[in-house]
Amino acid sequence: MFFDPIFLLFIIPPILLMLYAQRRVKNTFGKYSQVLNQRGLSGAQAARKILDDNGLFDVPVEQVEGELTDHYDPRGRVLRLSTPVYGGRSVAALGIAAHEAGHALQHAQGYVPLQARSLLVPAATFGSNLGWIMILAGVLIQFTALAWLGIIFFAAGTLFALVTLPVEFNASSRAMAMLTSNGMVVSAEEESQNREVLNAAALTYIAGFLAAFMQLLYWIMLVTGFSRD
Repeated sequence: MFFDPIFLLFIIPPILLMLYAQRRVKNTFGKYSQVLNQRGLSGAQAARKILDDNGLFDVPVEQVEGELTDHYDPRGRVLRLSTPVYGGRSVAALGIAAHEAGHALQHAQGYVPLQARSLLVPAATFGSNLGWIMILAGVLIQFTALAWLGIIFFAAGTLFALVTLPVEFNASSRAMAMLTSNGMVVSAEEESQNREVLNAAALTYIAGFLAAFMQLLYWIMLVTGFSRD
């Protein structure tokens, strides 16, 4: 009951894609972290310029430990950059810093998908952690209503992964527009390099959504079959 070979058919493809995406991000970041951006700007300087140019003088740019731990915190209205990005003057640092600044602009302008994602956080966290337990418990004790409730909660996590896609794609689009319009990227080659960094990161979000979606399909199939029985 706790191991179904069919589950592997649903989960192995997205896991393989996720592993590939993570490797691509690591390799791409490693490659372009060795290439200095032509303006010689650090990630912190680039983020600060983008924020200031858009009137977000009150959003601080802080350094956080780790690698690829960069994020914008909408609750505290703080942009945090990892050590290699904060002080780094590479192409990779420039692109990632601009991407996170894009999230700050989304927040300031009330970008609807970002607001929706923030609202989904509690349900998505609960659903991802406990939804599958409720589903299995419902199947084991033959309580169909509990199993379907678990699917609803699990679906919240899948919806969160789906809404994340436009949020991240839009942030990357904003990043490239700001880097070019502000003159921080000064050549077509460097623009292409930044796009490569951002596209590699985007693939991880696609893989995350696919993994959540395929798991949801499996749980629906399991409970539907149980209900028929």
